[in-house]
Amino acid sequence: MRRPDDCTLTPGQLAIIRREAERALREAGALGVFPTPVERIMSVANVEEVKEDLLSPGLLAKIRAGAEMAGGLLKRAVSKIMGLFHASAGLVYLDQSLIEVKKRFVRLHESAHGFLPWQRPLYAVVEDCDKSLDPDAADLFDREANVFASEVLFQLDAFRDVAESRAFEVWTPVRLAKQFNASIYASIRQYVSKNHRACAVVVLDMPGLIEGDGFRANLRRVVQSPTFTETFGDAMWTAPYYTPADEIGRLVPLGKRKSSGKRSMVLVDRNGVRHECIAESFTQGHQVFVLVHSVKTLTATLFLISA
Repeated sequence: MRRPDDCTLTPGQLAIIRREAERALREAGALGVFPTPVERIMSVANVEEVKEDLLSPGLLAKIRAGAEMAGGLLKRAVSKIMGLFHASAGLVYLDQSLIEVKKRFVRLHESAHGFLPWQRPLYAVVEDCDKSLDPDAADLFDREANVFASEVLFQLDAFRDVAESRAFEVWTPVRLAKQFNASIYASIRQYVSKNHRACAVVVLDMPGLIEGDGFRANLRRVVQSPTFTETFGDAMWTAPYYTPADEIGRLVPLGKRKSSGKRSMVLVDRNGVRHECIAESFTQGHQVFVLVHSVKTLTATLFLISA
């Protein structure tokens, strides 16, 4: 099932979050320090991690029993299982089963709730009065926190600048993930979202065997560069899943393969113009990433066919 957008902000909102991310990096003495020292960011955000697993029954029982941690906090714990921020106490709880690179991102996400000056006071008020944050506000706050975490983790535009000096291919963000101590998932999203090229990454769940189809790989998320969206729109990827009969499905690596190699395909833009594209895939065993970018404009009008 395609997941809802979790990081889109208006240009004005994005500018504010980037400014706050730079402020956090500067106050922490972390600007230009690779990989980003997350513990310094947590310090300037005045938050501290509780090492007990967020999902442990004992912790949930303490949350229920603790008067100062009741109400809104527990409600948020149910819907936000990777991490939890307690504003009044300045405490961060994590799902300790997460891989370390994912924990780094979640720590930064929860730190954003503590660092962004308009978020922490409101969360504290909600917790104190045993109410839930308005759903629209909660959604916006989480998108702001995701963008803050990404901007801090990837040092604003540093990831983009390093990537620009290398070949355009799916292996570039995969290799840079180690340098920035980030997940491959987050690195590929960053690579595409800030790229000047018309490119997109189609993120699929790992394929499951289905009688008649061979396999199905469910669509998880699509990330497009601004130029890709401007050229092709944002309604191109409508299938809920892909199979070996689909252009995208044929790129899914099978067996022990990690990549499909580069292949040609044709996409049609919003004006009916055909574009020659190159697509390639990569999997780390948890998701499949299909990177597509436009390289040449053609003439006829066909949609998603092999070149």
